[in-house]
Amino acid sequence: MEKKNTWETYDAKHLKKLEKLCQEYREFLNQGKTERECIDTIVNTVEEAGYRELDSVIKSGESLKTGDKIYRVWMNKSIVMFQIGEKSLTEGMNILGAHIDSPRLDVKQNPLYEDGGFAYLDTHYYGGVKKYQWVTIPLAIHGVVVKKDGTTVEINIGENEDDPVFFVSDLLIHLAQEQLEKKAAKVIEGEALDIIIGNKPLVMEGKKSDKVTKKDQEEEKNAGKDAVKAGILKILKDNYDMEEEDFLSAELEVVPAGKAREAGFDRSMILAYGQDDRVCAFTSLKAMLDTPVTQRTTCCILVDKEEIGSVGATGMQSHFFEDAVAEVMNLLGEYSELNVRRCLSHCCMLSSDVSSAYDPAYGASFDKKNVAYLGGGMVFNKFTGSRGKSGSNDANAEYIAHLRHIFEEKKINFQTAELGKVDLGGGGTIAYILALYGMNVIDSGVAVLNMHAPWEATSKADIYETYRGYKAFAEGASLS
Repeated sequence: MEKKNTWETYDAKHLKKLEKLCQEYREFLNQGKTERECIDTIVNTVEEAGYRELDSVIKSGESLKTGDKIYRVWMNKSIVMFQIGEKSLTEGMNILGAHIDSPRLDVKQNPLYEDGGFAYLDTHYYGGVKKYQWVTIPLAIHGVVVKKDGTTVEINIGENEDDPVFFVSDLLIHLAQEQLEKKAAKVIEGEALDIIIGNKPLVMEGKKSDKVTKKDQEEEKNAGKDAVKAGILKILKDNYDMEEEDFLSAELEVVPAGKAREAGFDRSMILAYGQDDRVCAFTSLKAMLDTPVTQRTTCCILVDKEEIGSVGATGMQSHFFEDAVAEVMNLLGEYSELNVRRCLSHCCMLSSDVSSAYDPAYGASFDKKNVAYLGGGMVFNKFTGSRGKSGSNDANAEYIAHLRHIFEEKKINFQTAELGKVDLGGGGTIAYILALYGMNVIDSGVAVLNMHAPWEATSKADIYETYRGYKAFAEGASLS
C-alpha cells in the first residue's frame, strides 16, 4: 500500500500555506521551551481568538450557548479549550489532546556547589533521554523562582545572542580509553549531568578602592574556598534578587540553547528542541482555532507530565479535565454525574502525539512496512505500548474506518505505523488514559527523527498535513 510523498501532492497554494504555518510553528517553539512558557503563549493566542477563562464565566453567573469559546488553565502547566457546538454535550465531543512537556534536565532543590574551581548546578534528568547527548552542547536555563513572599521571578538565560550559555563537560578523547569501553547508558551517568555555570571567584579588584564598600569586602572575605560559588550567588542577588535558599521553591529547566531552524538545502525540515510533543500541540491548537462552530463541541487538551507517565496534578491522570467538562456542562444546564459520563464515553479523540520516523542509518530497528516516513503525511498508530502491547491503547476497526472516510474525503495524506520492531521496546501516550472513559481514541501526529534528542527533526509537509488532518477531524468526526 504505497502512497505518494506528501510534497508531490501540493500545488503553489498549498506550499504557501505550508510555509506560513511552519514559520508560526518555529516561533511557537522559540517562545515555549517549558510548559509554563507554552501556556503563556497559548493563553495569549486563544484570548485574541475570543476565548474566555472558564472560572471568570462561572463567577459572572453567565450561562454558555452554542458558539461560545472557553478555556481553563491548571497550575500554569496544562490547558483545556472548548468551542460549544450545536448538539448536547451528552452526545460527546471531538477532542484533540497533546502534551507540552519535553525531555530535559531539571535543576535540583539544593543544586549550587563548587568543585575544582567551577561552580555547578546539580540536575535531575526528566523523561527518557540518552544522557550522552546532553554533554558539550550550549544549554539555556528557563523557569521561575518563587520566593517566600509569593513574588515570582522569571528566568530565561541563554537564548539571546548576548546571553551566556551553560554546558555539561565531557572527558577529553586523549584520556577516554576506559570511558569508551562502557555501555552507552553508562558513558555518562545521571549524576554527572551537572551544568557548569561559572569559573570566576568573587573578587573586588576590578573596582576602584573608593567604590569598594564594607559589604563588598565582607562578601569577599566570607567567600573563602567557595569563592566561585560566592561569585555566582552575588550575580543571582544583583540580577534576580535571589538567595541560595530560593532554589528550594524554584522550577528551573535546562534545555538546549538556540532557536528552531529550517534544515536541509531544500529547507524541507525543521530542526529544534521539544518537537515531541509540541509539534502536535501546535497543530492541535491551530486546528482548534481554525475550526468553525460545528454540531459537536470541539475540545483541545494540552497537558504536562506525559514524558514521566502523565502523573501529578497537571498530568492527564489527574481529574482537571473531567472537572472542567463538568463545569462546562453545568453552565449549559446539562450537568449531572450521569451526563458527564455519557459525554466522555461518546467522545471521539485523536491522541495527538508523535511517532518515530524511519532512519536508514538504523534501519534494522524498524519494520519498513509498518513505520512512518518523513514526508509521508500524518501518522496513525493503532496501538502504542511496548512489546506485547503493554501499556497500550488499541483503537478498534470501526473507529479507524470512520477516520479513513473523513481523511480520504478531505484528501488528507496519512500513513499508519508502529514505533519500531516489536521486541525492541516501545512507548506510551495519553491515549490509554482517555480510553478509560470508554471513548474512541487513536494516536496520531507527526513523525520525528532523533526523537527525545536535544535536537529533533520533522518534515514541514507532515506538520502541515497533520494540521489539515486535525482540522478535518474536529469538523467531521461523529462516531460514538
